[in-house]
Amino acid sequence: MADNLDTTFGELEAAVAQAALSTAEEIDAFRIRYLSKKQGRITELLKGIPRVAPESRRAYGQRVNALKQAVETRLEQAQQQLMAQERSAPVDLDLTLPGRRPALGSLHPITQTEREIRRVFESFGFAVAEGPEIEDDWHNFGALNFPPDHPARDMQDTFWIDAPDEEGKGVLLRTHTSPVQIRVMQNQQPPVRVIAPGRVYRNEAISYKSFCLFHQVEGLYVDQGVSMADLKQILNSFAREIFGDDVKMRFRPSFFPFTEPSAEADIWWRDDSHPDGGRWLEILGSGMVDPEVLKAVDIDPEKYTGYAFGMGVERIAMLRHNISDIRVLYENDVRFLSQFN
Repeated sequence: MADNLDTTFGELEAAVAQAALSTAEEIDAFRIRYLSKKQGRITELLKGIPRVAPESRRAYGQRVNALKQAVETRLEQAQQQLMAQERSAPVDLDLTLPGRRPALGSLHPITQTEREIRRVFESFGFAVAEGPEIEDDWHNFGALNFPPDHPARDMQDTFWIDAPDEEGKGVLLRTHTSPVQIRVMQNQQPPVRVIAPGRVYRNEAISYKSFCLFHQVEGLYVDQGVSMADLKQILNSFAREIFGDDVKMRFRPSFFPFTEPSAEADIWWRDDSHPDGGRWLEILGSGMVDPEVLKAVDIDPEKYTGYAFGMGVERIAMLRHNISDIRVLYENDVRFLSQFN
């Protein structure tokens, strides 16, 4: 048996020393052949220890360990040699070619437009206020003079988290940023001059001009002697800043529970393919703050008046960049977004 073992070890030692290990595949196959825990030759030799005579086991184990060390040394040498070859291999690189500019990201067109709106109103003296996107029924509806049976309270328009109970209390995703104005007036006596930018949610059908979530910038100015003329003047100034001095803007009478009188403002959207050469696109609602809203936040409507407005950021972005479908703003198509770098 000793002669057979000597022969086996001799053959293995020779095979290890003579193995061709010039590629990564050959090196990996060599490692598996000798060091695999399931079928490796070293593993098979270790499993054979119980069959060796007790007086020969020590010498047998030493020889197995020596063979294992030889395998590991051979592997390490082959790996180092392969790495050296890869480092010294010629590189297909033309250093005379001009460099490539790394691709840079940019702000989303909605973010760009919102920041521009904020810049304009901050230049008019408005502060910026923010509030939670998850609101209670009172801040979102009750304090804004929405009657209990107003259609906006129905499930088709509002994403309710906890539907209103018998007392009318509920939790919802805010449908406008007007609750921010209520919170400001609760904590600050007039004069109040703020804008409230943010994301809002409405359970509406998605179309080319409507989406189930969108961004608003709402404004509020409350002080003594504030009039509708002040409102029209500030919105006309805003439109010229955003769309240019030649912008066409019109006001239409409207209705909102929290303003009286109320008006919507439209911008002329030039479109050569349209029979009339373009069309009017509504961008904001506005009006004088209803006295009931002032009473809800303990502001004396006999002493103070105010105006409020709310505009859709997406609509303004569409007008500024001639985007015909609001849905592309939410598809995250790099080909579209790269136009706004």
